[in-house]
Amino acid sequence: MSQIGGKTKQQALDSLKPMVAGVDAISSAEYQARIHKAQRLMQQQGIDALYLNAGTNLSYFTGTVWYASERLVGALLPAEGELVYISPVFEIPTLAGFQVIQGEVLGWHEHENPYELLLSALKQSCSKTDPVLALDDSSAFFIFEGLRQANPQQQIVSGKVITQGCRAQKSAAEIAIMQRAMDMTLEVHKAVASILYEGISTTEVEAFIDQAHRKVGASGSYFCIVLFGPDSAYPHGVKTPKNLEKGDMVLIDTGCRLLGYVSDITRSYVFGEPTKRQRDIWSVEKAAQAAAFAAAKPGMACGLVDAAAREVLESYGLGPDYALPGLPHRTGHGIGMDIHEGPYLVRNEHTPLAVGMCFSNEPMICVPGEFGVRLEDHFYMTTSGPRWFTEPAVSIEQPFPL
Repeated sequence: MSQIGGKTKQQALDSLKPMVAGVDAISSAEYQARIHKAQRLMQQQGIDALYLNAGTNLSYFTGTVWYASERLVGALLPAEGELVYISPVFEIPTLAGFQVIQGEVLGWHEHENPYELLLSALKQSCSKTDPVLALDDSSAFFIFEGLRQANPQQQIVSGKVITQGCRAQKSAAEIAIMQRAMDMTLEVHKAVASILYEGISTTEVEAFIDQAHRKVGASGSYFCIVLFGPDSAYPHGVKTPKNLEKGDMVLIDTGCRLLGYVSDITRSYVFGEPTKRQRDIWSVEKAAQAAAFAAAKPGMACGLVDAAAREVLESYGLGPDYALPGLPHRTGHGIGMDIHEGPYLVRNEHTPLAVGMCFSNEPMICVPGEFGVRLEDHFYMTTSGPRWFTEPAVSIEQPFPL
């Protein structure tokens, strides 16, 4: 039975069930363990405190979900001692309701300088006369500039060595959440493939994908890319996407968010009978994805995974390097609470692969003027090597394992 087309939207939605039961949120104990690991890394690096700005890093270490804005909201985590939050005074009651890891909140009024407050807290947390402050690497420039103006002599370094040093290797609890999110999105992919028909628009498909994600228990689609025919040669889409026609390559890339973690899966297949050209390029893409997976060994540099995929592509006359037809971007990205996070599977990334690291594997082939093929599944590193979150596509006619 064909996996592409043949069902109504309602039939496809009726086939989906909620999938979130039995998945546990990150515990308070794990947040505490993350804080302790960050403090150990700071001590090793000679860093006296880490500023965590509102956003993913604040949420990762404290469980406090707060979105970054023009106002300074975050937490100061010293290398030794308890973290303190920094917030506008009028936000303190609201902030208290979001805290998982409790801590003192230092408040500033609208006319006051929050950067001076942050630096004062830094001095109180450390006995050094010239403490080193690591700044959350996702912080906006205005925060760095505010700190520099408040104290031009303040030593400020990137906090990436701490944040990525903790976040890159996922725990069993994180991987369990991500596994469920990936499973949910894969079922959505199966459903959307089944409702395609000639003339359907990309906006109609996107709306269905959002509905389907809600049906399996997510809050909707975290993101969605739907491309048909020549448009599929553009990795992130075009301004005015075309409607579906017979013989078009279909590229659908989507994901959802579950308990703070994201999924991200892409499938490419043909609506109708594939041509020899489409079959050949699709098969090369699958071979490149398989080569990248096979090359991922604990302890090897991330960049060598990218090299393995490109070697396959070049053996079929694609590329070389980033030339088209071929692969115009890196082979993969780290994933977790952010859809793209370090380290990356790209040539200049020398970070060794380690247990718990999670990556996309998507060595896309772009053929300008014709079509593109992206097969994207994710894997996580174990002591014995990589393990798929979702099994790769079987063939151009069978994008999902039976």
